[in-house]
Amino acid sequence: MRWWQRSGRSRQAPVVVAAVVMAALVSGCKKADPPAATGPQAMPVQVQAVSLNAVPTTDTYVSTIKSRRSTTLQPQVDGNLTKILVKSGDQVKAGQLMMVIDPLKQRATVEAQQAAEQPLKATYDYNQVDIVREEQLYKAGIISKQAYDQAVQSFQNSKAALDAASAQTKTQREELAYYEIRAPYDGIVGDIPVHLGDYVSSTTVLTTVDEGKDLEAYIYVPTQRAGQVKTGQAVDLLDVSGNVLAHSNIYFVSPEVDNDLQGILAKAPIPRSSLQLRNGQIVNARITWNTAQVPTIPVLAVTLIGGQTFVYVAAAQGGGYAAHQVSVLLGEPVGNVYPVLGGLKTGDRVILSGIQMLQEGVPVMPLEGAGPAQHAGG
Repeated sequence: MRWWQRSGRSRQAPVVVAAVVMAALVSGCKKADPPAATGPQAMPVQVQAVSLNAVPTTDTYVSTIKSRRSTTLQPQVDGNLTKILVKSGDQVKAGQLMMVIDPLKQRATVEAQQAAEQPLKATYDYNQVDIVREEQLYKAGIISKQAYDQAVQSFQNSKAALDAASAQTKTQREELAYYEIRAPYDGIVGDIPVHLGDYVSSTTVLTTVDEGKDLEAYIYVPTQRAGQVKTGQAVDLLDVSGNVLAHSNIYFVSPEVDNDLQGILAKAPIPRSSLQLRNGQIVNARITWNTAQVPTIPVLAVTLIGGQTFVYVAAAQGGGYAAHQVSVLLGEPVGNVYPVLGGLKTGDRVILSGIQMLQEGVPVMPLEGAGPAQHAGG
């Protein structure tokens, strides 16, 4: 090989190496391609379809609980109270002694009347024996008819006088019983506004006795509902928080309108098992007028913004679903559902979970049947 040939090959080698190194440097400096762009992940949410449920139409009115047997005790005689043997809230039995009015004056009257009766009784006893003797003498012809008639007249006069005195004694003795105030029947003692030593008369209210086992609700229904209220309608008695205290039904509707209240009195009996209710208690009475199939949604689906109620529905968008905020008109809640009066239709799927994180148009992944069961009961 010639020298110039060897020299040429030795010059090519550095050129090749340089090219390889240069390619490697260029490759190392080149940035990686960015990953392909992807959309936001759909948020899993629980949904429930708007469905028809039996929802009652109701109205709530103020009601007063009253006992069918409630007695205001007032004395029938005058005098000072010497004994008060009960206190408010006590359970009393029929005939139980509750109060005593000073009876000394009346006892003296009874004793005086009894004393006045004794000589009349003696005269009657004498004349009763004498009339028998006079009758025998008359029959034997010893005395005249006139003498016998006089004996009969004396006997009858003495009998009439004794009967009158006895009746007066009985009356005074019966009046003596009025100085003892007794329970008219088994019941509960109400307020006792009087005190020991007070002078009382027939106009003084001593206390009340209420029979707690037979209570009923007095409900005054506005005259606008006159054509709808009727016996048999369901009534729920509620406390101030809306909790049901008792279930009942109307059993009486007054044929007249109360002039003062401009309402119609309806009565509903209180079950004896309802121990929370007392005579004179004020409660709310919810009357159910009818029941109809209406669209309902769970309470959990509803949000309140600026006094307006809204729900989110899972609306179809492209190949998936997105949250769509809808303004709705709702009725009063029944159990844990709202009746829908406007804004939704049957079949719309309302979102129940993650509502606080939703915005209009956010992709969602509906999970059917995962929400709580609906109940339209009261």
